[in-house]
Amino acid sequence: MAKTKTKPAKKPAAKPAAKSASKAAPKTAAKAGIKRVYFFGSGKAEGNVTMRDLLGGKGSNLADMTSAGLNVPPGFTITTATCKEYNDAGQKLPKGLLDEVKLHLARVEKATGKKFGDPKNPLLLACRSGAKDSMPGMMDTVLNIGLNDAVVAGMAALTKNDRFAYDSYRRLINMYGDTVMGVDHHHFEHELSAVKNAKGVELDTDLDADGLKDVVERYKKVYAEHVGSPFPTDPIEQLTLAIEAVFKSWMGDRAIRYREINEIRGLLGTAVNVQAMVFGNMGDDCATGVAFTRNPSTGENEFYGEFLVNAQGEDVVAGIRTPLECKSEMAKWSKKGWQELLEVKKKLEARYKDVQDFEFTIERGTFYMLQTRNGKRTAPAAVRIAIEMLKEKLIDEKTAILRVDPAALDQLLHPTFNPNFPKTIVAKGLPASPGAAVGKIAFTAEEAEERVGKGEQIILVRRETEPADIGGMHVSEGILTSTGGMTSHAAVVARGMGTPCVAGAGALQIDAKARTLVINGKTYTDKDVISLDGGTGDVMEGSVPTVEASLTGPFKQLMVLADKHRTLKVRTNADTPNDAEVARNFGAEGIGLTRTEHMFFDPERIQHMREMILATDIEARKKALAKLLPYQREDFIGIFKAMAGLPVTIRLLDPPLHEFLPHNERDQKVLADSLGLTLAQVKNRVDQLHESNPMLGHRGDRLAITYPEILEMQVRAILEAAVAVKKEKVKVLPEIMIPLAGTKEELDYLKKITVQTADAVFKEAGTKVEYMYGTMIEVPRAAITADEMAQTAEFFSFGTNDLTQMTFGYSRDDAGVFLPEYIKKEILPRDPFQSLDIGGVGKLIEMAVKLGRGTNKDLKCGICGEHGGDPKSVEFCHKVGLNYVSCSPFRVPIARLAAAQAAIKSANAATKKK
Repeated sequence: MAKTKTKPAKKPAAKPAAKSASKAAPKTAAKAGIKRVYFFGSGKAEGNVTMRDLLGGKGSNLADMTSAGLNVPPGFTITTATCKEYNDAGQKLPKGLLDEVKLHLARVEKATGKKFGDPKNPLLLACRSGAKDSMPGMMDTVLNIGLNDAVVAGMAALTKNDRFAYDSYRRLINMYGDTVMGVDHHHFEHELSAVKNAKGVELDTDLDADGLKDVVERYKKVYAEHVGSPFPTDPIEQLTLAIEAVFKSWMGDRAIRYREINEIRGLLGTAVNVQAMVFGNMGDDCATGVAFTRNPSTGENEFYGEFLVNAQGEDVVAGIRTPLECKSEMAKWSKKGWQELLEVKKKLEARYKDVQDFEFTIERGTFYMLQTRNGKRTAPAAVRIAIEMLKEKLIDEKTAILRVDPAALDQLLHPTFNPNFPKTIVAKGLPASPGAAVGKIAFTAEEAEERVGKGEQIILVRRETEPADIGGMHVSEGILTSTGGMTSHAAVVARGMGTPCVAGAGALQIDAKARTLVINGKTYTDKDVISLDGGTGDVMEGSVPTVEASLTGPFKQLMVLADKHRTLKVRTNADTPNDAEVARNFGAEGIGLTRTEHMFFDPERIQHMREMILATDIEARKKALAKLLPYQREDFIGIFKAMAGLPVTIRLLDPPLHEFLPHNERDQKVLADSLGLTLAQVKNRVDQLHESNPMLGHRGDRLAITYPEILEMQVRAILEAAVAVKKEKVKVLPEIMIPLAGTKEELDYLKKITVQTADAVFKEAGTKVEYMYGTMIEVPRAAITADEMAQTAEFFSFGTNDLTQMTFGYSRDDAGVFLPEYIKKEILPRDPFQSLDIGGVGKLIEMAVKLGRGTNKDLKCGICGEHGGDPKSVEFCHKVGLNYVSCSPFRVPIARLAAAQAAIKSANAATKKK
């Protein structure tokens, strides 16, 4: 129902004569054994709600609503498999498809009592897309198919409404020209504006029949000028090319981009839904609208929808006109219509057990359902809806947990604007998608993508967004439009992305060409910063500070539910007491990774670290390390206290030493002077430490083996801190982790030094602390020989960042050059540095766990790479029996929910097998 663009379709070789489908349809069925078209209508449907793979979400739900007795205009669905056939054959319609289409078109004619292409009793059709997964506005739609000069005159006479007939005709020419033949919409819009100006009216609905007839003639000229032939008069030709246009749009740039952004993969294609038209633009007793059974922005259990009188559906979605709110305005317009909407809300939620996003049309008092689907919602809404539907006993606990996308919880963890900071509110719009967004103004999607690529934070400001804007919308901090409502394209897509959005801010005067935004007489440019509050609709001048999020209300209740059902523990990656405290507040059950090298980069500390690296003998190194010891000890004391009673895994020094030294001559000279060395001495040491491939060089446990005094200092700092905290009656559980080990012999050598250092600390302190000794599995050899490694290590922590690099042979720092193409071409399903490569890296992890526990049945196993916060990776970790995952503090709730979902899915799968 949104405005769209595709490349021009090829013209058919010959135009078949106009005739009704019942006369044109062949007597034989489609090719034996292949059913490409499924009918729905008159209370019966060939498809059902379980056939989403084949009929798409829209088609399967149309079939289901028909069977359920809802008033759905009859039609038929061409399968997603047919779309695959079409694209596999080089974008050619499969042989026999049109014969099957005509057979089912005859059934639609019978169900409606109308004839396609018959001026005396015309049937008009809508042709819409519908993949298995909802992709709002990303593919093509054509409405009012079947109109020509003769049919429009007949329809005008039949309805006694010239205005309605010619309004429908001009819409067809525009949509068909734009969608099917690639004539840009603005050419038609220019002519419409010219007629409105000549008539002295502002809105399309203010044009009378004569004005619309003038628009139709102008549109025909635009079409002929750009296409090179007249607008087609044959209805079958119109329908055929409309079907092709929908199939083509599956491989359109914006649809591909949307699938990339939302990680939608493995689908056959889009279905095509051809349906009898019903009309919301027949007069002031007609309307069309889009509604949600609950508020998709907040989750509140209230009817949430918008409608337009005397309009067609694309007017609502495209945001060209700002619609009326159903809740406050529908009853004023039609009490019957309002009651029917409330009844539909009740029926849909009872049937689908989820929030529904549906489209409806009221034609002269008769209510029609055009589609329903599970409504896209913000994360706050998803959480609230799941908890409230559980309380209402519409769903059970497990369904409530599965109902929320773990990755979407990131939205709930975003900061919000500081309520105590003075704000300069310059405009107010509709709170279309909650969240706090701050950035500079961009006026086009292309500009937004370019500027974000250069490191800027951007707010995309548009009159209204359209499907082609998907790339710019994806990268922007927030979206602001001057027109459109809560169900406009901008609002729906922003909610799906979790991007803050304010829509329909009427005070905005946007001039994209001049790159200016004028609000109440003040001009803003692309250099100006604005702030958006998607929860209130406020547009503010300048940058408004934010405050951190917290676990409260339904979010907290969902986490309690998740913890009840999960078996996998969740830790955090934290290098400071503050990180540890934040993570614990989000439910972390320990620290899975403390990177000790991060503690050395403070200006006061790095000087001592550099002194140690530049030392020429062991005694000088030990002297420098002794200066670092108190700093490390204090850091660990703070972390142990923050994690009182919970385990803390501490990785010993990992990066190569050259990373701590300055690489420009000026800084090297400053360092040399401070240490009483010559510039040449510093330069010489930097040259000595240079490595061709640092990732595979002198780092990790190799440093400790070469310079065991570094390990001694770090182990001493850890255990002295543990002893100090124990004396304060705080329980502490330190876990000392050796990075990058690939052999048992490395672990044995370093364990001996670790134990000797620990014994010395405990003897000095007069008390002991229990600790564990383990290793980070990040070298493929360590995974392959895990049975040997587990003879020494008491725990494994999989460092999946490096394990992925070494398994694939990809440099994480350089893979950005080619990985996007791999994802786009589906050579890889997703970026292996963001979501664990189950087929390769995952096999190494699974092997290591089995081998390690074969040697040591009590071996504790976890994961501490960035994958620990990725829901798909968490599900895999549950499956292979890890004890825990560890992730950044703000991803802890995501991992908790993902772990619960993994446990539920695993239990459900086991039940099915029985």
